[in-house]
Amino acid sequence: MTDPRLRSRRLVRGVRDVLLAAVTLGSTVAYGQGVSNDHVGRLVRLPDGRRINLRCVGEGSPTVIFEGGYAADSQAWYKVQPQIAKTRRACSYDRAGYGLSDSGPEPRDGAAAAKDLDQTLRAAKVTGPYVVVGHSAGALYLRLFAARRPRDVVGMVMVDPSIEHQDRRMEAVFGPGAGSLKGAHDRAVLCAAAADKKALPSSDPALKACGVTTSAGNWRAQLSEADTLWRTTSDEVAATPLRGFTAPIIVLTADGSFATAPPQIRAQVETLWRQWHQETAGLSTRGQERVVARSSHLMMLDRPDAIIDAIGEVLKIATDRRRKNRSGI
Repeated sequence: MTDPRLRSRRLVRGVRDVLLAAVTLGSTVAYGQGVSNDHVGRLVRLPDGRRINLRCVGEGSPTVIFEGGYAADSQAWYKVQPQIAKTRRACSYDRAGYGLSDSGPEPRDGAAAAKDLDQTLRAAKVTGPYVVVGHSAGALYLRLFAARRPRDVVGMVMVDPSIEHQDRRMEAVFGPGAGSLKGAHDRAVLCAAAADKKALPSSDPALKACGVTTSAGNWRAQLSEADTLWRTTSDEVAATPLRGFTAPIIVLTADGSFATAPPQIRAQVETLWRQWHQETAGLSTRGQERVVARSSHLMMLDRPDAIIDAIGEVLKIATDRRRKNRSGI
């Protein structure tokens, strides 16, 4: 018979590996598929002198703001942003250290990301109202941005979002280490050191996980984000609730995020994932959660249509509310 402790450790490893793959896959493979590295928009200078790459296209209000997940830059939305730009102004950006943006002071936690986005939009004179769209960890950053600009954020779409203190909640069910981002931490340390030595990209099997990302600043940003996501960032989100938020929120849950989880716990982890997303939708009196079929965690790549439809719904609700408010109905 298999030792129950060994079986438990295998289950924990299985959950951890699935979560880690969901968090890190985008930075190594999928986000850059079919996209030119030349994705400069407008280099917006912040009050401290740093430059943030902001890419806005289209016209029309509310403006749709895109926030990528862990390790993602503005290219993550290449299948979604152009479609939204047909009817609205749509803006994506590279967080500090990513893409063409300058590195920022550490820690690169949620508060730092929300502040940078706020200052970037102000400096670029991209005024509200906004509908904000965040993927994975980016949804936590946008919750902090919405708390900074509560009157300007008139709707949210959260794409398979992370939740605050996700590691603790996973570990409470599946055991110590189930929600750990140690793998992302270790990879960023390894790749940052190699980038400092100008050793990337590399054919060395030990550096395969670094992919084609050669910037030491990028890897340090990834390291700081990984180290703060379940700590400082989660604390900030928990301490900054969206009190009285009545704008529409649509939370999209991918049905395949845990497709490779150990069979004996897959149903359980999927049920928890939906419950936590329903809690997130409950941040608004007009929130809803829905499952997106045939989708992985990287929904913007395999089901961009679902995201586009959800954005369209939120835009319609927000626009109708503004029209009614103006007419005094």
